[in-house]
Amino acid sequence: MALLGLAIFGAFVAAKVNAIGLPVPRFVSFRALEVNMRTGPGIQYPVDWVYSHRDLPVEITAEFETWRKVRDWEGTQGWVHQSLLGGKRTIIVTGEIRSLRAGPDASSRVVARAEPGVVAELDDCMEGWCHIIAEELDGWLHHTDVWGVYKSEAFP
Repeated sequence: MALLGLAIFGAFVAAKVNAIGLPVPRFVSFRALEVNMRTGPGIQYPVDWVYSHRDLPVEITAEFETWRKVRDWEGTQGWVHQSLLGGKRTIIVTGEIRSLRAGPDASSRVVARAEPGVVAELDDCMEGWCHIIAEELDGWLHHTDVWGVYKSEAFP
């Protein structure tokens, strides 16, 4: 009887955790070097796009079983298997060449210039500025200069 009660309790706890899930929408990144984006949530659907950039940020906008509907920085949407996505937070520089700054304000010295399309790891965000790491460089960009982070998002 005790084992049955423990099994039922364990199932209840697991169901509660699974029912809560992660928020949608949310940003993630491609875990694999090559990712097929399909027109629907399953391998029976045709491949619409093939991405060949690990760590590219995408936004999950819907979920169906083990499939995630994602949107890229250009607005392209499709379905990707969850195993090809990871929780690593990254951004992509948008618009024009951006100044990577030493601190989180416009008066901080410029440490580098980032071209549109550069993908970098997202380390921290506060008060509209995001600290990024790109290869051997790190610095701060304003959140409006990148795609892959929500306007009011802050990291602990």
